[in-house]
Amino acid sequence: MKYSELNLDPVLFSAIEKLGYTDATPIQEQAMPHILAGKDVAGLAQTGTGKTAAFLIPLIERILRTKADPTHERAFKDWNARSFVLVLVPTRELADQINDNAVKLMQGTGFKSFPVYGGTGYDKQKEAIASGLQFLISTPGRMIDLYKENHIDLKQVKAIVFDEADRMFDMGFKDDMKYILGRVPRERQFLVFSATLNFDVINTAYQFGSEPVEVNISRDQAKADHVKDYIIHLGDQEKAQFLLSLLKKHNPKQAMIFTNFKHNVDKIAAFLISNKISAMGISSLMSQSQRNQVIEKFKADNDQNILVATDVAARGLDINGVDLVINFEMPQDAESYVHRIGRTGRAGREGQAFSLISDRDIDSLSRVEDYTKKKIEANYMEDVDLVKDFVAFSHHEPNIHKKFDRGPRSGGGRGGRDDKRGPRRDRNDRGGDRGERPQRGPRPQGPNQEAQAAGGPVAAGAQAGERPQQGQNPQHAKGGKPHHQQDRNKPRHGGQPIGQGSKHVNGNGQHQSGQGPKQVQRPQQKQNNSQAPKNFRSGGGSRRVANESIGQKVKSFFKRIFS
Repeated sequence: MKYSELNLDPVLFSAIEKLGYTDATPIQEQAMPHILAGKDVAGLAQTGTGKTAAFLIPLIERILRTKADPTHERAFKDWNARSFVLVLVPTRELADQINDNAVKLMQGTGFKSFPVYGGTGYDKQKEAIASGLQFLISTPGRMIDLYKENHIDLKQVKAIVFDEADRMFDMGFKDDMKYILGRVPRERQFLVFSATLNFDVINTAYQFGSEPVEVNISRDQAKADHVKDYIIHLGDQEKAQFLLSLLKKHNPKQAMIFTNFKHNVDKIAAFLISNKISAMGISSLMSQSQRNQVIEKFKADNDQNILVATDVAARGLDINGVDLVINFEMPQDAESYVHRIGRTGRAGREGQAFSLISDRDIDSLSRVEDYTKKKIEANYMEDVDLVKDFVAFSHHEPNIHKKFDRGPRSGGGRGGRDDKRGPRRDRNDRGGDRGERPQRGPRPQGPNQEAQAAGGPVAAGAQAGERPQQGQNPQHAKGGKPHHQQDRNKPRHGGQPIGQGSKHVNGNGQHQSGQGPKQVQRPQQKQNNSQAPKNFRSGGGSRRVANESIGQKVKSFFKRIFS
């Protein structure tokens, strides 16, 4: 069927012609007449067959007829200036993709569309909503946030579309979708489109009063017609070599490599870059601005023609130039396999898909073949086609995006050290660069050690005129006051004031008076320590008493409880 047969509004038909569309695809041919009649539709078709245009074109047509003649058979009922069409999608990339298509199809109509999703600021989204939109394309989470802040009136929704509905259910948006459906009018038009539909999606539609017309283009064929898919059996450690060899052999214009693990995205991209193949990665670990930049580079005409991705990019990226898809691991979900290989062979072009199958992928392969009802053809590579000389795959995390770019910290503290330090030197090697330590004199001995060495009490003071030993306060030798006793007249522990004429104790325990004290030799400690004054600096005795008293308190506490 041709678009000219649908009797579309001239403005819309002109925009379709500018895009070069003349013939409707099978899903468009069967779904659009029902949508134009205001019926609910559940559309199931292979990926890359024009499902987005299958609901955008008839909805734009209905709004145009409503503006021109509210009584037209295609017009929405009770449409007003605040009414809009709500399109819910699972990913940000798909929201941008649908918005781009809507903008192109609405050229010359004066209608506006805007994508709304998380990871970006609220201000621009709020401004766009306040300005009045005919199409609002959103992910469920951000839609609910804006609704709770009273920026969106869901009572004004005249049509609601779930694109890739099964994917939204798989991603945990089932409750969010029910929340939104419960707040839009029951009279709205309800459309569901996907390459695969499960029972939960249809059951939810019936639960909220919808009885959609089922349009199933791929009932007996899950994957696209123009994609030739193959599997290659190999060892798990050989995947990197075969990936590199496939890219070298087929030399694709654009290729997408899918992995099940987001932490493998950068590793695979780094492996290809190290082997002189330009590659980029996209995953949920990246910010939205980074993901947008990667997609724009991939779409542009440059040497960045290989994209490594998780299933976040398996849906919604409408890039017609992709001619090769490689599954580094077989997806655990059979439906994801259909969407992955559907990135190639779009718009009638031929495409190829290879899946690298190791022992770990056997179970996933069985699920995919059961789902597609087709045994995937096994392929192999000649030994001459295998790349032998290459940089090995590294399992260490690469610093492609430098996720934690942070300058060196200034100042001291635990983070203040310079990261450019050299290797730590061995303990025995230190000192050569720092200079040798000066030779020190003998360590001063305490009174107990001196007395024991001499066999009894010894004279403590140095003779007049003798040079003090290293470590000894010079003022002791000069007969002056020790440094810590200068200009202090009060005793520390109740003794007599220390000054001129103060008495000192000699080695025999007798008092001597003199002009200045010589080095004091304290008497040996007696066994009875109760008479000796406590040194306030050590505090050993008081600390022991405090510890004992606390222990006694704890013991008495437990005795009172358990006695």
